[in-house]
Amino acid sequence: MTYKVNIKKDYKPEIRHVRSQAQRRGKRGHWLLASVLIALTGAVLLRMGGHDVEADVIQPSAEAEPATAVEVTVKQDSGEDSGFQYQTIAYINEDPAPGIDSLSTETVEISQTLPLPAKQEAAEDLPLELPIVEDKPAEDRHIIKSGDSLSLIFDKLHLGPQQVFKIISVGKPVAILKRLTPGNEMRISHKDGEVISLEYEIDLLNTLKVSLNDDKYVAETLKTTLDTTVSMRSGVISDSLFLSAQRAGLSDNLTMQLVHLYGWDIDFVLDIRDGDQFYVIYEEKFKDGVKVKEGPILAAEFVNRNTPFRAFRYTHTNGRTDYYNEKGYSMRKAFLRTPVNFSRISSGFSLKRRHPILNTFRSHKGVDYAAPTGTPIKTTGDGVITYSGYKGGYGRAVIIRHGSQYETLYGHMSRVARGMHPGKRVKQGQIIGYVGSSGLATGPHLHYEFRLNGVHRNPLTVKLPKAMSIPETEMPIFMASTQPLYAQLDVLTGRSSETSPDAPPVIALIEKSEEDQPEVE
Repeated sequence: MTYKVNIKKDYKPEIRHVRSQAQRRGKRGHWLLASVLIALTGAVLLRMGGHDVEADVIQPSAEAEPATAVEVTVKQDSGEDSGFQYQTIAYINEDPAPGIDSLSTETVEISQTLPLPAKQEAAEDLPLELPIVEDKPAEDRHIIKSGDSLSLIFDKLHLGPQQVFKIISVGKPVAILKRLTPGNEMRISHKDGEVISLEYEIDLLNTLKVSLNDDKYVAETLKTTLDTTVSMRSGVISDSLFLSAQRAGLSDNLTMQLVHLYGWDIDFVLDIRDGDQFYVIYEEKFKDGVKVKEGPILAAEFVNRNTPFRAFRYTHTNGRTDYYNEKGYSMRKAFLRTPVNFSRISSGFSLKRRHPILNTFRSHKGVDYAAPTGTPIKTTGDGVITYSGYKGGYGRAVIIRHGSQYETLYGHMSRVARGMHPGKRVKQGQIIGYVGSSGLATGPHLHYEFRLNGVHRNPLTVKLPKAMSIPETEMPIFMASTQPLYAQLDVLTGRSSETSPDAPPVIALIEKSEEDQPEVE
């Protein structure tokens, strides 16, 4: 029979019966272990001191069998607030233990100085400080795709239709949310199924912001300022303009701007040659450190067959912006040189040509531009449509009057653009129809005629009238604003400003402009 000593919560020892395989062992080590334990107890008591210490040593009585347990309990008294410390050493006999009454108790008084343990507060007495966790709104970013709507986006975020209704109810300021533009960005902050704020990127410079304010949504448009830098590129034509421009680091967008800028002076299909050079100074726009836009071109020079053409961007005092050469002449002529993007000229201007269908010699008073069916046709100048419909061998045709002296004809169309009827006023570059092969035509092409005072002129060689130039009173402002760009072009092209020709006097410029060509209304 074995006993195990435990200490209960009231700090009193408890002897509990347990089963043990050690019960099969002999009694030989009983007295030896008892002696060792008594010696250890004495050593412990001798090392203690300070406050009143009371040690209870449980010993076997003389009349009973050898004790079944030796228990040493050390109790420390050090005042009301010191508490108690207990140390228990127990020897368990292998034989069945006698009754508890057979044990005798001897009390020994020992005095020793002991350091008091630090007083510790109970855990329940300490203030409980928990970190404050803020329930932040969820932030979602969405790039608008084709077919997206505000309702569809909100549904994906588990925001109910009542949220859509509340925001749309703001009225006109949020009307743009009814038709979202693919590619634009929308940022939504929401919490517990309620929209806290919504930001929709209208364009690069404007952002719509809808915010919840006192249970009511309010809208405002935020303005963004783009960071602008000036860049310069140059290149040499060795094949096509577009491939050469790509090698020089120009985007297709900038290349098209260059084509439109010089389109009145240079035919980029027929006129350019290997070795021609181009120099471009342009702006780049950045938003949050990311390039988002290129252009416009600020200044450029194109050297075609060793003849340089310079152009400068200038904004008039009335806010109108256009391009002019260094002398103040407008780069934009009253007419475009060609009305269509063509692959080749299938037939040129001639006063005597064998007709491919009629097989007779007759004059060909225009230029035929071969192009795929459906290619857009643009009017070469501002004017008023005088004829639109089917016109004999011309097939479907449109005739436009430009002022009192000029007239253009566009024939063999597959169809006329919607709304192009007689009396309609059109602007230069506006689409008026599409390439076809109606009338007497062997294949899809545009037949284009240019008439001056009723006389047919070769569209490829006729000297086109100039548009409005810089007014005399504005020339000093123009010269001052373009001078920095002029100097930058000199550096880019390798020419110093000292060797560059000076601009002629203002009055001479205006006089020459008036003598050159009659201006068009």
